[in-house]
Amino acid sequence: MDDAGPSESQDGSGTYGVGGLVDSLDELETDEVASDVVLLRRVWQNEKCAPEILPYEASLVERVREQIQLMEENIEAFATEIKDDLMLSLYRMDVNRTLFLLRSYLRARLSKIERHPIHIIDNQELWDRLSEYEQEYTNKYCEVLAKHFEQTVLIRLPEQSRGAIGSFQLDDKRSCSFSIHAKTDFIPKIKI
Repeated sequence: MDDAGPSESQDGSGTYGVGGLVDSLDELETDEVASDVVLLRRVWQNEKCAPEILPYEASLVERVREQIQLMEENIEAFATEIKDDLMLSLYRMDVNRTLFLLRSYLRARLSKIERHPIHIIDNQELWDRLSEYEQEYTNKYCEVLAKHFEQTVLIRLPEQSRGAIGSFQLDDKRSCSFSIHAKTDFIPKIKI
């Protein structure tokens, strides 16, 4: 019996009767797509293992997003023509795996930003490693953190103690700081 390869069918159409899906989706799996996924996996692993935030890979992330969108559109377009649900499931699983890598990479970066926002804002080298959206997120996160600090800690302190504790603020120059100022007239009462 004649063994047909993945691009040959017994009816000569080259698609096993699935209306061109296999050929179209296989064309998406070029060296560029595969190499971008391999690069994304490497960048993701590096980001998860590095103690500091690494430079944002903008071009790689954009290419992978475009490839994911194109693959999803092609899968949806050919979903009605597929007679083999297993093949469709495998293609969707491949898209989901790539999407997981991308989301996990972005989550790892946000996690580092949330753990060390003041350090990142005050260090110009680290600040330059962030994308524009991450910089905006970091600024908003510090503002929320400052507001939270004031509403949960400073407001509950006695009036005379508030000035001694200090302030937590984000100024216009991207500097998020916490300062402690001791008043000379502030002397805590100690019971013996």
